[in-house]
Amino acid sequence: MNWIYPLTIVLYSLSVFGYFIDFLQQNRKVNRLAFWLLSIVWVLQTVYFVYRAFELNRLPLITPFEGLFFYAWVVVTLSLLINWFFRVDFLVFFTNLVGFSMMAFSLFVRDSGIPESLYTLLVSELLIIHITIILLSYAAFTLSFAFSIMYVIQHQMLKRKLWGKRLVRFGSLSKLDRLAYRMTIFAFPFFLIGLILGFVWANTQFGFIPLMDAKVISSLFVLFVYAIYLYQRAVHYVRGYNMALLNIACFLLLLINYFLSGQYSEFHLWY
Repeated sequence: MNWIYPLTIVLYSLSVFGYFIDFLQQNRKVNRLAFWLLSIVWVLQTVYFVYRAFELNRLPLITPFEGLFFYAWVVVTLSLLINWFFRVDFLVFFTNLVGFSMMAFSLFVRDSGIPESLYTLLVSELLIIHITIILLSYAAFTLSFAFSIMYVIQHQMLKRKLWGKRLVRFGSLSKLDRLAYRMTIFAFPFFLIGLILGFVWANTQFGFIPLMDAKVISSLFVLFVYAIYLYQRAVHYVRGYNMALLNIACFLLLLINYFLSGQYSEFHLWY
């Protein structure tokens, strides 16, 4: 079953390329082909995930490789669902640029399994729930990021008076702003709950909460900046271009937190 993973990445790349062609040339036939390729990618990802779960006799979420794969799978799932219910053109393209990047990056992450010395510590129901909820929030933040990117692009197109079919397919600025906000509202409590569960797990396993750890500090900072975004949007009703830029900045900080802060962490050495 190891052939599924490289095949999935090849089909994923073809799907994203198809959406890119549609974005440039407004080609609906290529768009439909890209959609069906992405649907096949989702099926293959699901089969691979289930296969790994049975092979390892646990949910494959613990290692960095497994985390990246699950992140990409959730991104594909949510992008297909949101596009199905809200019919937002280009959403799948921008969202799956991130999803494909995650799967491509996973090729450079060694899938070495869990060392026996850490197996009892890491294979914990509470830890798995913590990781699952955190990665779900990351995927939802990814969709919010995609909506904000679309907002910024359309804003610039309107500013430069670049009329055409592409502009129409983006949808209204108010719709993109509203959907970005809603996805952030959906993701934020998941991220908060995931952090709390992580603290509970750490306290259970080690008897203390490592609040001065680099990963913990950066995660709390990401939570704080997203709280600022929500506060400005919900309480002061601030909307528009600057809020879209703030949301994009929040997501970039989220990615830094995911990939870089763990390098300086004494607590998240494994993940």
